Amino acid sequence: MNEPEPLVARIPADINCPDKIAYGLTFRQILIVTLTGGVAAAVYYLFHQLLPVIILAAIVLPLVALGLTIALGRRDGLSLDRFALAALLHARARKHLVSAPDGVAEPPRWCRLRGKLPAPLRLPVRAIRTDGALELADGGVAVLVETSTLSFHLRTTSEQAALVGAFGRWLNSLEAPVQILARARPADLSDLIVTVEQQAEVLPHAALANAAREHADYLIELNSSRELLTRQVLVVLRDHPATTKGRRSVRRDASAAVVLRRAAEAERSLASLGVATRVLDADAAGQVLAECLDPGGRHPLGQALPDEPITATRSIP
Repeated sequence: MNEPEPLVARIPADINCPDKIAYGLTFRQILIVTLTGGVAAAVYYLFHQLLPVIILAAIVLPLVALGLTIALGRRDGLSLDRFALAALLHARARKHLVSAPDGVAEPPRWCRLRGKLPAPLRLPVRAIRTDGALELADGGVAVLVETSTLSFHLRTTSEQAALVGAFGRWLNSLEAPVQILARARPADLSDLIVTVEQQAEVLPHAALANAAREHADYLIELNSSRELLTRQVLVVLRDHPATTKGRRSVRRDASAAVVLRRAAEAERSLASLGVATRVLDADAAGQVLAECLDPGGRHPLGQALPDEPITATRSIP
């Protein structure tokens, strides 16, 4: 029985690339080139009878070259006009930020202030609910769903076609924008090594204990000789802030219920693909956000809520 022809769908490398209007240029590029040409023509028209041609060329040609560079150049995946605007906003923004939900208080009148006051830190996530929903600063609610991966190239052609069809049906069933985030993070095997070494001491047979110690030695060598990375895939579902009138807490509860229902539907849809999914609870969501904000730091789990007592347990040998 012959395998069916593989399904091939070509997707552009940059699906968010703006449309080309004319001569392979976008509307923004055409606008920048037009403005640059207009300024250069105006300079030439106003001063061609007063200044020599060499001086006019020294003024107009760098202006035209600058406009073409800004219109056609790119830096870090951005057009140079957007990059220049972002650099200008960054240069004008305050560099010292502090956590001040109510704003930074002004110093008393008798206090001489040198420099500028720090600006309040505005994070996109306002709070994390106990059910795992994230209350966003713009009034919306989001939920993080962690998914596993699968080996697509190891499947047969018919299985690949079935996976593509099921994934396409899930995409077509979406009612709101969804972000799929795949990130790599460093892996540390120290906890696993300690666990294997501890279990090796209580194994009932000497051969099993020796095999466990050899495996621990292999993990130690692997952890010290290579930079290990793990891949995490997150599906971010969100509900935009409602425009209806009412109490803010009621609107947030309704949005959280909607986005959690969508997360449950995504779990059922992705389960048909063989992808294991789970909605991150408050602790796991806080851990993910902390790792994204500070990738190289240490972020222990099990943080207490504001109204919970902090307890500690210690085993006595």
